[in-house]
Amino acid sequence: MEEEIIPQPTEATVEPVVVLKNVDVYQKKILILSKVNITVNRGEFVYVIGETGSGKSSILKVLFADVPAQGEEARCVGFDLKTIKTKQIPKLRRKLGIVFQDYQLLSNKTVEENLIFAMKATGWKDEKAMKNRVQEVLQLVHLETKDFKYPHQLSGGEQQRVCIARALINKPELILADEPTGNLDPRNAEEIFKLMYDLNQNGTTVIMATHNFLMINKFASRTICIEDGNIIDSLV
Repeated sequence: MEEEIIPQPTEATVEPVVVLKNVDVYQKKILILSKVNITVNRGEFVYVIGETGSGKSSILKVLFADVPAQGEEARCVGFDLKTIKTKQIPKLRRKLGIVFQDYQLLSNKTVEENLIFAMKATGWKDEKAMKNRVQEVLQLVHLETKDFKYPHQLSGGEQQRVCIARALINKPELILADEPTGNLDPRNAEEIFKLMYDLNQNGTTVIMATHNFLMINKFASRTICIEDGNIIDSLV
């Protein structure tokens, strides 16, 4: 049987969510990428690929202001990353959903409690509104019946879904995912890719750093490859 190829995401709106123009990317004060030029429009699904240490994660860190942006222009979801002040960074991150390879869930809290903990950290106060939003995001990731479970009672794929639910709490304009399937078996990895794909189909912009070429081929989309310090964009 011929392998199923998932069609590409719908065409993005021409409205930049991310603009990096001649940006230098550093990793522990060492220059690893020079004069990076990337524009991502609202509604796009973009893969960032490259060898370990090539700078994939560092580009994402620039976007959520974990490392300084240096260059001609650097913008993300309306924030100027070159001039952003420390007190503005939480506001930037409330417009982003960030998903890491390691789940970073609190082991002594249930799924619901993990999500509410994250909500309180981003300014939520109304208990009823928080509980309602928890159920909404758990439905989006198909975990609405697991709200009372603790992380150790969930599979790796389910834990990563909780992380995606947490990333969706504040209805982000952009999801940044850094190797989100790196710790998962092939079946769970495919489920996470499908979930990300579906979120994108519903309008959320996604930038994903990944090594999973099998899933990239199945869920085909724009790909930015970092090779020998150069950016190779599949759209060019």
